[in-house]
Amino acid sequence: MKRILAALMLAVFGFCAVGAHAATKPADVAVIIKATDSDFWQYVLVGARNYAKEFPDKASITTYGPRSEADIDRQVTILEDVISTKPDAIVISSTSSDATVPALEDAKDQGIVVVTIDNRVNTNRVDSLLATNNLAAGKLAAKTFVDMLKAKGVPLKGKAGIIGSMAGVQVLSDRDDGFINGMKEYAPEIELLGPRYCDNDIVRALNNAIDMYTANPDLLGFFADNNHTGDGVARAIAELNLSDKLIGIAFDSDPEEIEAVRDGALKALVLQDPYGMGYYGVDFALKKLAGEDIPAYVDTGVTIVTKENMDNPEILGLLDPMTRAMD
Repeated sequence: MKRILAALMLAVFGFCAVGAHAATKPADVAVIIKATDSDFWQYVLVGARNYAKEFPDKASITTYGPRSEADIDRQVTILEDVISTKPDAIVISSTSSDATVPALEDAKDQGIVVVTIDNRVNTNRVDSLLATNNLAAGKLAAKTFVDMLKAKGVPLKGKAGIIGSMAGVQVLSDRDDGFINGMKEYAPEIELLGPRYCDNDIVRALNNAIDMYTANPDLLGFFADNNHTGDGVARAIAELNLSDKLIGIAFDSDPEEIEAVRDGALKALVLQDPYGMGYYGVDFALKKLAGEDIPAYVDTGVTIVTKENMDNPEILGLLDPMTRAMD
């Protein structure tokens, strides 16, 4: 009789047991970054991996990305390949706001949760976006640039150069536009040069900065809109031996930028929170999978870092998220 009851229980409720087991299985979350050659994107992965290490029963993380941010086609191919494996969720920083849209909409059609980080894509069929307000951040960079000129007693006249990573990438365009708009408001008599683009190549950013200064000896400084352009600008200022004359402000951080702030080749960094984008991108994906409501957009914020505050405990984890990596 017990065997008959057991068989009936299995026949009737077996699917429930399977469902319960599936519910306890860690969710398969694919994290796709813009580039593997950049410390900024490695910081995103530190956040995502730390989440999986803190909650191994909740999430299993796989990570992907093209080598360079310039390789948009490769990122699209990676995304399509990932979708074919049918993960439970995808957390992606899409370099292009348009190129990944068909694949992301296909993922949604297949029931895959999609959380975007860093860059907005041109479809409303994603579950959430965690990103910097780059227009506001660019404007903050302009205010910092002008405040530093005032602190040095430099008249707000002359020129300022913008070294851009890539044309047509929304987050970068927003940063540049924010800087331009801020400079027009805070120092309208300063002429803006650029953006001069380098296809995210450090050596090209270096050469662009040197060429810009050589042609404009009244240049007051540079704004660089990501970490690779920041590295290039820092090298240019150091090679020209102009750390005492030029103000260099760049986005994000990597070991070379950090050293440049210590040495004075860069005067400030506009730090985003890539660690938080990775960590909370995975967290939001899991919440959505669990049926919870998640916000459509979260501004992850920025912090201005200078030589004076870079060793503060609350800054160190933002400046070098590798220090937060779990063993």
